[in-house]
Amino acid sequence: MSDLNGKTALVTGGASGIGYATVELFARRGAKVALNHLPDDARGTQAVARLRADGLDVIAAPGDVSKPGAAEAMVRDAIEKLGRLDYLANNAGTPATSEPIAPPDLDRVTEEFWAKILSTNLLGPFRCTHAAAAALRAAQGAVCNTASVAGLNMPGSSMAYGASKAALISLTKNLARALAPQARVNAVAPGHVDTEWTRAWPAERKAAAIERTLLRRHCTAQDIAGAIVFLCADNTMITAQTLVVDGGYSL
Repeated sequence: MSDLNGKTALVTGGASGIGYATVELFARRGAKVALNHLPDDARGTQAVARLRADGLDVIAAPGDVSKPGAAEAMVRDAIEKLGRLDYLANNAGTPATSEPIAPPDLDRVTEEFWAKILSTNLLGPFRCTHAAAAALRAAQGAVCNTASVAGLNMPGSSMAYGASKAALISLTKNLARALAPQARVNAVAPGHVDTEWTRAWPAERKAAAIERTLLRRHCTAQDIAGAIVFLCADNTMITAQTLVVDGGYSL
């Protein structure tokens, strides 16, 4: 497919998982893509090299979206290298924990924990969208934020994570108001996705998640990437919406 020739995209958190799958799909459809990754994450440079070796037009965009100033500088540098910006996928996020934190365990939800969650999962997408707004308006482009069913009254890795994703869904609507009518802003809300974080779960926890899902399988990173690219590139009349992609997990 080459229907996105001449288009450009920036994907945050692109070194692995949903972000990597989104970079690859945009690029395979002909777009030039900036892959954002943490500056000290070797997976980012390896991912760019691997995709370029496959003939895809991908460049590196190192930067930490959780840090004010660094996020905006990364976006500006990426836009300069790309020449324009049609699509922004705000995918970078963190659970900030290797194990789920049950709601009664309030002592583990510290001020530092909240700060890390919110700075990455909520302020990161705002910083990047704010920095990209002029370019997106000029291109009549689109934004897609990676939210979660944890922001829609489903249990997540922690109450802080769920709150950050609920806030991101609200932010999506207000950014859609802010960038209209020139650009659109939507979100995807994945359910249980087979990623590096969930792969480390005990077998019984993963089995229970699959059993809860109507389609009886994990979501894959490619499932979510397909929804992100669809919302960005395949329909120009959808904005301010959050698309649940969970195989019926939240039902």
